[in-house]
Amino acid sequence: MRKQILAVVFLALSAGAAQAQYHSPHWAYDDRYGHHHYYPAVGYPVVALPPGYLAVSFGGGRYYFHAGVWFRPSGASFVVVRPPVGIVVPVLPPAYNVVYVGGQPYYYANDTYYTQMQGGAGYAVVAPPPGAESATVPPVPPPASSPQPGQAPGSASQPAAGSWFYCESAKGYYPYVNECKEGWRQVPATPPR
Repeated sequence: MRKQILAVVFLALSAGAAQAQYHSPHWAYDDRYGHHHYYPAVGYPVVALPPGYLAVSFGGGRYYFHAGVWFRPSGASFVVVRPPVGIVVPVLPPAYNVVYVGGQPYYYANDTYYTQMQGGAGYAVVAPPPGAESATVPPVPPPASSPQPGQAPGSASQPAAGSWFYCESAKGYYPYVNECKEGWRQVPATPPR
């Protein structure tokens, strides 16, 4: 009987430890609009920026963008922040959802809404549009065209939601690899396990 009680206590503690790995205060799970991605939590400090980040100046300050996560300098390190409304990035995060509010397309990732700038000059962060809670997510159509050899995916039409671009010669994904001489291959988004 004593061994059974100890076994039950051990299993309960083990289950609690396993669950704690997935419910960390350092990560936020974004499942709005079927997005289903984890991001570092706002306020989370990092000592170095991830490779392939983009530096963006805005409002007299400097921001850093990588795969839908925004950073600001904080002393000798960096901290995850919410982007200010109006800041513009040249490409969308590799994983985003297209959301229609009042017939207008918005690009959504990590609790942030983007709209395409006129002339294709990038994507601006906007406030959540009125009615965003009742937004519709259309079925994903195939992309109109693939990037040409040597052309970055962000400069072509954006990939379908749930797609990534892979470069065979570099053995890496955009935006971690900036150039692909033989052309990018669009693949289904499959996070590492």
